[in-house]
Amino acid sequence: MARFQRRRCLTGAMVIACAAVAAAQSPAPPVTAHPALIRAPRHTRTQHGHQGDPVNVAFVGSEEELHRVLAAAGWYAADPITLATSVRIAADVVLRKPYDHAPVSNLYLWDRVQDAAFEQPVGSSPRQRHHVRFWRSAEVDAAGEPIWLGAATFDERVEISRTTGGITHRIGADVDAERNKVVTDAHRAGAIGGFYWVERFHAEHEGRNGGGDPYRTDGRLAVGVISLQR
Repeated sequence: MARFQRRRCLTGAMVIACAAVAAAQSPAPPVTAHPALIRAPRHTRTQHGHQGDPVNVAFVGSEEELHRVLAAAGWYAADPITLATSVRIAADVVLRKPYDHAPVSNLYLWDRVQDAAFEQPVGSSPRQRHHVRFWRSAEVDAAGEPIWLGAATFDERVEISRTTGGITHRIGADVDAERNKVVTDAHRAGAIGGFYWVERFHAEHEGRNGGGDPYRTDGRLAVGVISLQR
């Protein structure tokens, strides 16, 4: 079972309030790790069952709260994959046109496709972007809240997949930087009360996703707590 560490904060430019910190007037009650984390999967899967991107970030709260947090943090909800959106993202990459709500490819956790996905474009086209997919846990905590497990990565460029031969985005290797960005953006927007770490969530600190892209991680999961006072 992974070890939980509740009072460790990001350092340097990434300064985030710890999950045990609430309003100055009244201290927060101790934060208990969400029960769904005990048996949570560590990696997403592709539609063919190959290991996908690592799970590296999560939020505890309702679906409405998740969308409000990401919107406040400056992230756009991704459009669903349709013929029209697929044609548009391909055209906008070629023509270097912005598409803030560009669709993301499907990955699977708990044998189902992501429940929500968000992104932040970089530059003038969907060629580069920060993005994160989320899956809602079936298990809830004592307050009746699910946890949303997420896989945050950065799309560096468009290329031919080394495993499928199709058109895909290549992700950046530093997935921890993307994990930190999601939580930091939410904190700076005042959208979460704090966070806690799940230490040693990943036993392996290097790997490759379903497209064959290498990644590295310190093995920790960051869990944002949308509301500390249930």
